Amino acid sequence: MSGGRPGVTGSGPWPGLDVLEAQTVVVGDLVDTPSEVAGLPFTVTLAERGPWSDRIGRPAALLAELPTELGPHGWKLADRPSRDLARAQAYVREDVDALAVAGHGWAGPLVVPVLGPMTLAASLYLSRGDRVVSDAGAVRELAASLAAGIAEHLAAIRRSVPGAEPTVLLHEPLLAQVMAGVLPSFSGYSALRSVPGPVAAERIGEVARALDGARVIVHGGTAWTSLGAIRAAAVDGFALAVPALDERSWEKVAEVIEGGLAFWPELAPQATSQCAGPDVTGQADTLTRPWRSVGLPMAGLRDVVLLAGDITGKGSPDDARAVLAGLVRAARIVAERAEA
Repeated sequence: MSGGRPGVTGSGPWPGLDVLEAQTVVVGDLVDTPSEVAGLPFTVTLAERGPWSDRIGRPAALLAELPTELGPHGWKLADRPSRDLARAQAYVREDVDALAVAGHGWAGPLVVPVLGPMTLAASLYLSRGDRVVSDAGAVRELAASLAAGIAEHLAAIRRSVPGAEPTVLLHEPLLAQVMAGVLPSFSGYSALRSVPGPVAAERIGEVARALDGARVIVHGGTAWTSLGAIRAAAVDGFALAVPALDERSWEKVAEVIEGGLAFWPELAPQATSQCAGPDVTGQADTLTRPWRSVGLPMAGLRDVVLLAGDITGKGSPDDARAVLAGLVRAARIVAERAEA
């Protein structure tokens, strides 16, 4: 994907209300990276526009033939299309139009982040009842609807930016909790029944298989315990938040990498001090030190894609740009170490 160079991309969130400005900045900054780093532009999510455009509103708008609406506790399935759904769908169209302008003439990778089926099922509510994840039949229907909706979304993106080579970044931060059966019920007095790993893997795999040849990376959040289901889903790669990984977790990560899956490590923002400024080396160390300690070949670092997390959605657009720029500098250090 990154052509033998460490890559840099984002996970979607971006501050502000102007999607054209945001998308133009992201494409421009990630197309113009140093030669030893592969910049992967990504589609932005502007949560400041409200729940119609946040990480749950976006996939709710993409669902095929499964209407949704905003309820007292967030998005839920509905009997018929709602005004909330129409507004969310309008934002999706606006975002694709902005991408067409920002990405005009671009030919190369484009990362499309979207919430995965299991986390969406844990975040959406049934029209009358608890979270969708509490109903196995509803989860199956939701996954099929999401698969069709993302496929249609990718087709619209390809029409808008014909040279784009989409990779879908499926966010599954609640996957481990869904499988562990620790998500609270609507009442809060009990936990929802766990979803077996093979079932979760089948739902994720169903979405991945529907995406017309696009690469699929599944972000398991902070929990290495999501890795079994991600591997079983037969996707192209996985992402995890590196700060959450201890030695045992890194051993599991190494197993998955050695099994052939691409790794997209999400790094924490650079620490800063008044005297020394941003700690670029320290940020790179959080990846390269444990990588070496578990015995992974340093040359394999050429194939990682460094991922900026939700921090890019906080602060000002300049703050978000600084996070990406810092990650590019860290990727240069990773590239140097890959050659050592």
